[in-house]
Formats: sequence, structure tokens, C-alpha cells
Amino acid sequence: MIKGILFSVSASILFGGVYYLSVVLQPISGEGLFGWRTLFTFPFLIPAFFLLKQQKLFVEFIKRLKNEPHLIGVLLCTSINMGVQMWLFLWAPVNGKAIEVSMGYLLMPLVLVLIGRFLYKERLSTIKVFAVLFAALGVLSKVVLTGVFSWESALVCVGYPVYFAMRKSFKILHFSSFIIEMLLLLPIAVYFAWQVDIDFALQHNPKIYFWLVVLGIVSGVAFTLYMLSSQLLPINILGLMGYMEPFVMLVVSFIIGEVLDKNSYILMVCLLIAVLLLIFDGVAGIKARKMRNIG
Repeated sequence: MIKGILFSVSASILFGGVYYLSVVLQPISGEGLFGWRTLFTFPFLIPAFFLLKQQKLFVEFIKRLKNEPHLIGVLLCTSINMGVQMWLFLWAPVNGKAIEVSMGYLLMPLVLVLIGRFLYKERLSTIKVFAVLFAALGVLSKVVLTGVFSWESALVCVGYPVYFAMRKSFKILHFSSFIIEMLLLLPIAVYFAWQVDIDFALQHNPKIYFWLVVLGIVSGVAFTLYMLSSQLLPINILGLMGYMEPFVMLVVSFIIGEVLDKNSYILMVCLLIAVLLLIFDGVAGIKARKMRNIG
């Protein structure tokens, strides 16, 4: 348990490091960084694949794809969705939108709660209802004060839940499907990486090769640690640990010099309260299950 928690915390911190490195790697664009990150991260999937003993499951999944060819189309959709999210993660910090994307990650658990309630008929506790209401109040305040809601936040808080819902609905919530998704992204990644003008980048950032390697290592290690933690931790604990990453992203946003827009104060406070309520609800649920097991 302790090892799994340490792996999860380390992964969240390292993903925050990836967020920060996108600024260090200027003048490479978000698209170029997406390409290089994907190419550098993929080799880390190989040792993770064997560490998690996925060989048999992968063969079984390939056989399933042969029997259910429509799943290839599903994987194309989930792969594109994931690729867009990976691009946005690296694009936002270099375009002054790091806070907006961080708020999207804070909103995402609330959207997942709603999807669970209305799509999968999952029961909502009273605390979760209040969490959703706080989040809705925050979003409403943002719309009233500015007339719009950030597309960057919306893309994250809607895009990722759709990604997870598709994987769950088609029963492809496993590492083998993720491997296929990454394979499908490789041609796009090669294209964007090839478009980077390395000579121009070197003129403005002489250590660009060094930082690209660091990006690959940090991203790859973060992913591997997350996958290991997912095997060591119960799903409820893993879900609670997942709330750490958006907070790390938010801290990084402030470190790189972004300032919270005054029109977003109410939204941010409401989101923080909502996420804290979800964490409290999760902890209470874990304690209740332990008591039932003891009894």
C-alpha cells in the first residue's frame, strides 16, 4: 500500500514536471512537444508491459479485435481524444492557459461523477451532490462574469470523461488498449516531431536536445510509476490519489508566472471546495468499508 501511494505521488509530481518542461523547451510549439513526448514515452511502455505481466492479456485482446473489428474504430476515437489531451497539456503552459487547463482537471472528477450517475445509474452520496452543486455554482459564476467558459477547461473536463466512458462502455479499460492507442498515435507524433525546426530551436535554446531527453525520461518514468501504482492500490485509493495531479499543475501554473483572473476567483474556490468534498467522501467510504469488513 505504502509503495503504491509513493509511486502515485511521485507520478503526479513528475507529470507536473512535464507541465513545467513545456515552458523550458520553448520555442518548440505544443504540437512539436506532443510529437517528441509521444516518441520518447513509447519506449517506456515496453518495460511497463513486462513488469505488469500483460503479455497474455495483450494476445487475448488482439484476438478480441479480430472477432470484434468495430473496436478498431472505437480505439481510433479514444486514441485521437487522448492525443488531443496530451497536446493540450503541453500547449497550455506556453500559451498562458496553464491555469485554465488546471481548472479543467479539477472539474473532471465532478463530470465523471455526473456520468456515473446518469450513464451508469450509480448512486450519489449527499456529499457528492453538494460537490457537484459547488462546481456548477463556480461554472455559472464564470459564465455570468465573463459571458464564456474557457474552451481549454471544457476540452479537459468533457474530453477525458468521454474517453473513460467509451473505454468502460466497450470494456477496454486495460493496459493493452492503451498500448494500441499509443501505437495509433505514433504516425501523428512522427509528423509533428519532424516539423520542428531544430536549428531554429537551437539558436534560441542551445540545450534543447538535453531538455527533450529530460522531457522523455520524466514523462516515461511518470507514466511507469502511475501504471505500477494502479496495480498496487485499490481503485478507491487510486482515485483519491488522482486528485493530487491537478493541484500540482495549479502550483506549476503559478510558478511559471500565470495569474488567476479575478473573474475566476469564485470558480476556483468552488472547485477547491468540490474536490475537497469528493476527497472527504472517498475517505469516508474507505473507512466505512473497512468497518464492515471488520464487523
